[in-house]
Amino acid sequence: MRKFLLLILSLVLVLSMVACGTEGDQPSGEEEDLTVGFIYVGPIGDGGYTYAHDQGRLYLEDNLNVNTIYKESVPETQEVEQEIRNMIDQGAKAIFATSFGYMDYVAKVSEDYPEVAFFHCSGYKTTDNLATYFGRIYQPRYLSGIVAGLKTETNNIGYVAAYPIPEVIRGINAFTLGVQSVNPDAVVRVKWTSTWYDPATEKEAAVALIDEGADIIAQHQDTTGPQQAAEERGVYSIGYNTDMAEMAPEAYMTAPIWNWGPYYVEQVQNVIDGNFQSHQYWGGMEDDVVKLAPLTELAPEGAEEAVEEAKEKILNDELIIFEGPIYDQEGNLKVEEGQQMTDEEMLNMMWFVEGIEGNIE
Repeated sequence: MRKFLLLILSLVLVLSMVACGTEGDQPSGEEEDLTVGFIYVGPIGDGGYTYAHDQGRLYLEDNLNVNTIYKESVPETQEVEQEIRNMIDQGAKAIFATSFGYMDYVAKVSEDYPEVAFFHCSGYKTTDNLATYFGRIYQPRYLSGIVAGLKTETNNIGYVAAYPIPEVIRGINAFTLGVQSVNPDAVVRVKWTSTWYDPATEKEAAVALIDEGADIIAQHQDTTGPQQAAEERGVYSIGYNTDMAEMAPEAYMTAPIWNWGPYYVEQVQNVIDGNFQSHQYWGGMEDDVVKLAPLTELAPEGAEEAVEEAKEKILNDELIIFEGPIYDQEGNLKVEEGQQMTDEEMLNMMWFVEGIEGNIE
């Protein structure tokens, strides 16, 4: 009888191990012991891009009973692969890699760990267990352009930009279209820094634009360097990533900002429930993943009303930002009247709209 019971217990144990192995082939985990990793390209104290992602991480901790780990200032090199593996060694079952330049490395590592759910911000490559995510930040960028267009007195607006990639170019174009919707005489002048995070270089580029006559500084950079340059030189500014009012109270008017927390909660819950699926997410203002920060008292008269009107039209599909006619900076018709750019066309945009001074280098 004892031998029979031992045999039954052995069979139950074997079957349990087989079942566990089968379940482990898909990204999933229990909430109370799930570890989620975040890889950042800059420090969490940058006041901008990485800070916004880290606020999303903290929101995740507040809303789900999970453990989070993170690594700051990871370069967009093969080093990111090692950081991913380190996090997996620490038990991470979901990893968010938050910079465009991580893409190829994340895609490669994801194939080595099919039981882990990977999420890459702003990229376009997916695998069975790698999703991409971003937001239509060009929508609030357009709104911020309205504010800048109404505020400028010199009709010379400076824009400090990181790299000439579609993400950045699309944002500059949307901002410029917003400017021109209220002030067709204004131009937007672009200076590239070839860096995401370099406060000194960003500030230097902003100063150069101010010296060339810009009375408003906008940016696609990860820090508040351009805002501080505007403050010190007595001009006005449009921030990015987070509400930067405290960083430049005498210059800052508003900013297109990110709200990553709800997306992080939704996707980690999917991992917990065993419902993770690879996807390509590109949400807009209707999802609240992107929005315009509150306007400060430095914003021009009438800006609040103009922004709200345009915002409602965007949300109701009455205003499509990249709908023709749209001309490039050489005057060539790029989008015919009544035509709308597709997501694929926007995601591959490598040309400037009319009204921009600067080259795509």
